[in-house]
Amino acid sequence: MTVTNPAQTSDSAQRSAGKSARLHYLDWLRVLAILGVFLFHTVRPFVPIPWAISNAEKSLVATLFIIFFAPWGMPLFFFLSGAGTTLALRRRTGRQYAVERVRRLLIPFVVGSLVLTPIQLYVQWLHQTQTGVFTGTPWEFFLSRQVEFGPKWFGWVGYHLWFLGFLFAFSLIALPLFLWLKRGAGQRIVDWLARLSERRGALLLFVIPLVVIQLVLHPRFPDYQDWTDFVYMLTVFVYGYILYTDERFLAAVRREWPIALTGVVLTSLFIIVGAAKGPILGWMDAAGTPGFYVFWTVYGINTWCWALFILYVGMRHLDFTNRWLERGREMILPFYLLHHPVIIAMAYFVVRWDAGITLKLLAVVLGSFVVTLGLVELIKHIPVLRGLLGMKSRTK
Repeated sequence: MTVTNPAQTSDSAQRSAGKSARLHYLDWLRVLAILGVFLFHTVRPFVPIPWAISNAEKSLVATLFIIFFAPWGMPLFFFLSGAGTTLALRRRTGRQYAVERVRRLLIPFVVGSLVLTPIQLYVQWLHQTQTGVFTGTPWEFFLSRQVEFGPKWFGWVGYHLWFLGFLFAFSLIALPLFLWLKRGAGQRIVDWLARLSERRGALLLFVIPLVVIQLVLHPRFPDYQDWTDFVYMLTVFVYGYILYTDERFLAAVRREWPIALTGVVLTSLFIIVGAAKGPILGWMDAAGTPGFYVFWTVYGINTWCWALFILYVGMRHLDFTNRWLERGREMILPFYLLHHPVIIAMAYFVVRWDAGITLKLLAVVLGSFVVTLGLVELIKHIPVLRGLLGMKSRTK
């Protein structure tokens, strides 16, 4: 897919040109992001943050990894998805795009929620009854998971599949905006932002709405996957779209990478060192205090600088394809769907071993990876399952 300035190219010409090539680095970044999320979930049993399965002994290194990854890991997914939306709408109408989102996101979310969620619930119930955290029947355990109507419903229904639910909602919510930005007044706004991005450091202005969202909404909706996260991730998704509407944005990313890297290093060190040595995690919910404003400002800068720097690294070093990328691109969605229940099942048995935490962690990582890959290899040869899990049909 070639990157062009929509102000200079008609929609029909863009759709025609979009079929000629792929931005391979975006595919690489998606594959690597999936592996990052996989590692994030494999260490969850070994940190003191509540999760489905919990090991008695905790790891400081694993905990710091979670803290390091949290501000930018999932936002990066939505950022890359927004970029992909720009490219998709160059060769699809709005209606075609919406239909494709149903097939690629909504159907896998529904199927995964119906099939995978009961398995994960049952394994979590087994673990918590055996460790004395919960006493009662599986049905009572299910009913104990109360949730209010709102974005958290996606995680309540689908566990890790909340990402697909969020992304499907974002795709429909933002579609009118994206179509508007392609013409008339919307295109003039894009052109103004693109001209602004030519100034040194102007890309950092995108941080301001991210910080404001956290400062305004977090005191009211502090829970993970609630309205604060929903609006925050939606904004990052829109940013991903905007950056691919004009080549001047991408030129700014290439030019401003040292600024992005500096922001990455400083904010990541602040968060990690502050979490290990200081009280900054307590600032998250201390609304109205100086620490609260400092933490969420650093958090927003961290999110955006990581997105820009990783995008630069992809453009600079990953714009190529090979057989590993071809296989990875095909397996991304089923791997994401299946990895979480596999990790929960694997961790259920491993945490009961009489062994050190390092051996347990390696067993969960390696065992879950092998089993998930094996299941994906099996599924991709079954046409019905390919369709239900959002994979494209195979053609000669």
